Amino acid sequence: MSVIPSNEAIQAINGASHRDPFAVLGMHGDGPGGTLVVRTFQPGAEEVAVLHADSGKTVTVLERVDDSGLFARALGRRKTPFPYRLRVVDAAGSRVIDDPYRFPVLLSDLDIHLFAEGTHLHLYRKLGAHPRTIDAVAGVAFAVWAPNAERVAAVGEFNGWDGRRHPMRLRHDCGIWELFIPGAEPGQLYKYEIKGPCGELLPLRSDPFGAHAQLRPDTASVIESTEVFNWSDQPWMESRGAHNARDAAMTIYEVHLGSWRRVPGEGDRFLTYRELAEQLVPYAKDMGFTHLQLMPVNEHPFDGSWGYQPVGLFAPSSRFGRPEDFQYLVDACHRAEIGLLIDWVPGHFPTDPHGLAQFDGTHLYEHADPRQGFHPDWNTLIYNYGRREVSNFLRSNAHFWFDRYHVDGLRVDAVASMLYLDYSREEGEWIPNPHGGNENLDAIDFLRRVNEEVYREYPGAFTVAEESTAWPGVSRPTDGGGLGFGYKWNMGWMNDTLSYMSRDPIHRVHHHNEMTFGLVYAFDENFVLPLSHDEVVHGKGSLLGRMPGDEWQKFANLRAYFGFMWTHPGKKLLFMGGEFAQGREWNHEASLDWHLLDIPLHAGVQRLVRDLNHLYRRTPALYQCDCESCGFAWLDHLDAESSIFAYLRFGYEGSAPVAVISNFTPVPRHGYRLGVPAAGYYAERLNTDAAVYGGSDLGNAGGLHAEPLPWQGQPQSLLITVPPLATLVFELQHAG
Repeated sequence: MSVIPSNEAIQAINGASHRDPFAVLGMHGDGPGGTLVVRTFQPGAEEVAVLHADSGKTVTVLERVDDSGLFARALGRRKTPFPYRLRVVDAAGSRVIDDPYRFPVLLSDLDIHLFAEGTHLHLYRKLGAHPRTIDAVAGVAFAVWAPNAERVAAVGEFNGWDGRRHPMRLRHDCGIWELFIPGAEPGQLYKYEIKGPCGELLPLRSDPFGAHAQLRPDTASVIESTEVFNWSDQPWMESRGAHNARDAAMTIYEVHLGSWRRVPGEGDRFLTYRELAEQLVPYAKDMGFTHLQLMPVNEHPFDGSWGYQPVGLFAPSSRFGRPEDFQYLVDACHRAEIGLLIDWVPGHFPTDPHGLAQFDGTHLYEHADPRQGFHPDWNTLIYNYGRREVSNFLRSNAHFWFDRYHVDGLRVDAVASMLYLDYSREEGEWIPNPHGGNENLDAIDFLRRVNEEVYREYPGAFTVAEESTAWPGVSRPTDGGGLGFGYKWNMGWMNDTLSYMSRDPIHRVHHHNEMTFGLVYAFDENFVLPLSHDEVVHGKGSLLGRMPGDEWQKFANLRAYFGFMWTHPGKKLLFMGGEFAQGREWNHEASLDWHLLDIPLHAGVQRLVRDLNHLYRRTPALYQCDCESCGFAWLDHLDAESSIFAYLRFGYEGSAPVAVISNFTPVPRHGYRLGVPAAGYYAERLNTDAAVYGGSDLGNAGGLHAEPLPWQGQPQSLLITVPPLATLVFELQHAG
């Protein structure tokens, strides 16, 4: 190439369409006789000079070779490259800058190799926008995957959003475009300007790996901070495996951050992450919850999606603060010995023009065929799990949350929609797998790999599947054919028991099996019993509103149901507001109705949930064998006429057994005999009909001694009073 590029090259640079700007711009040894030439594109500049970076002395003043702003000149007889800077004079004055086109490639050969084979677990450290210092020059390294693009440029506050100024280098062997931009700084806004494979200019794209984003409705990415968060959760991180194990007490409080509590005096604004750390964490601690589960905190454009249509998988939502503020919230949870899960949505993504849809002008992240790539239920796009780079992108995101934010678990959303090719589709609307079946083999492989990697790389961490079908082995190890999740939501239990509880007690006799059927399969998986946000939206009403009867009966039914749930095998999950019996359906645009706690019946339910949590946590029989059949035995599951359920719970050897009885009719049962496994005194640990909870205060005076009368298959028995619409819990306190 001569000192002055060809007209074609000049026009390509000026039109931001040159596929290889590094071949033209920067310092090259292609001058006369192999001498050095410097070329730079500086629109609006009046003069550009080359300075020696070490001495600061002027080497030469470049010649304007095109009115668009291209400057070039051979550097005399110099043939040996040297570090240089540019002095640019324009209408704003004179400034000295570093030339982005003098810096070497950013991605190593190892990075490219791992990305190409889909095994770069920490890809988020390489792609995205990362402040770096190269050759003593501070700036930001940008990298984005767009293999089919004709040209990609980084645009932002650092270049006036001018796509001509910073076209990027294409790494042909992996399809990643990269560029180090000196002078770009943390906190600046940016996007990618992409021309598709046919040269069409696409809408500006947010960074798929962006670590921070503008507050909606704005959609730019934000260059991440260089500040390193000072974690203080080492004791928790070293011991969290004991808190998340199958034999640990786990009672989860599910929270939507935007509507748990707001600030009415300030325009009904959201609480920030730091305010949530000061208010939500102590509340959850006092209530006895062991874990918080946050509905998706990923950046998302539409509040009404609740975060389930994320655009920024690597960015905590800016609605509540900055990334370091979210780290502060996680740290606060851990200092309070509360684990934190986040909802994770690898199943689909929205079609917003600044997002992943046809990212480089082609179906890059999604399947091209709508029978595989479009989700009819949510009008979203489905990831192409069979593409190594896409699987790597998602798996890297899972690692990101454990690595960067110390989260304890991922609750994986809509797993069933990922597993089945015909999910929510009619015949002819889906494509069978190579074996003719409806299983999505690529998604299965993806889920197994991400679970294997999480459990291998992050001791004590865990994953939970929201999976609503009878897919076998969801929470079984992958080496035994399972999917490798730690836990699975028990959607069947939730649907059956809520159906039963919504019936008038007079009709429950005919639906007794809805409460007992869950025990047929209760130990097939490691189950979480979920009363989630899905049960209090879309016209379903609140949990309290679904209970039958007058006001007193509604509250009594709910209290009895909670007692049944907390003593049933399986970990527990309750959506916010349920703990104080919120009366209306959840509204994401408003705070919970905290004023209801001024009403004794609502305050009573809250006190009950608090007591249930603390009872559950201090009673090994109620949690140690949650996932083992040896931890449960029916005493009576056939008394449909009385709508009574009685059972035993056991922990490890040496722990005291627990007897539970639930009465789901408004009729008290006097002189009811309950079998127990050993002689001794059985303390009445909990009675949901107690006056402090809003009940009628019918009970058993704190406990009873067992009688040597065999009953219900047990060698001893108690003669008890069972209150109406109530659950009682008895624990062996003194044997013999």
